[in-house]
Amino acid sequence: MKKIMKMVVVALCTLCATTTFAQSAADKLLGVYHAVEEGKESKVKFTKLADGTFQGQIIWLMNPNNEDGSRKYDVKNPNPELRKVPSDQVVIIYGLKYNAEDNCWDGGKVYKPNNGKTYRCEISFKDAKTLRVKGSLGPISLSRYWNKVE
Repeated sequence: MKKIMKMVVVALCTLCATTTFAQSAADKLLGVYHAVEEGKESKVKFTKLADGTFQGQIIWLMNPNNEDGSRKYDVKNPNPELRKVPSDQVVIIYGLKYNAEDNCWDGGKVYKPNNGKTYRCEISFKDAKTLRVKGSLGPISLSRYWNKVE
């Protein structure tokens, strides 16, 4: 009986350690990244939602205003309600889940405010401070590299 109890305790400890490791590996994505897209600089903050998925939201734009000084909005968004969102607050990545087997975040979407289109998204780290953000449409994909700042 003691042997069985010992095995159960070891199994539970192993399970807890594995779960904790997967959570900490998944949470590595959290933080703020400097992004450059078509010469436009921004900062994107990744957060974890209550459902366990990750999202990336623009929190800073180098040029948040139009030439006339008026605020820029997400005017190309296909959802009319989201066209009212200021361009420095747009959620551009959503629905990501951590894939421990491949050590990446996938299953999500990346939204490109410049053209109002949405693509499949996969994210991984190139190195400790460089994030690879890959957007795909069918067999065609494009990667951008963002640097972690916080």
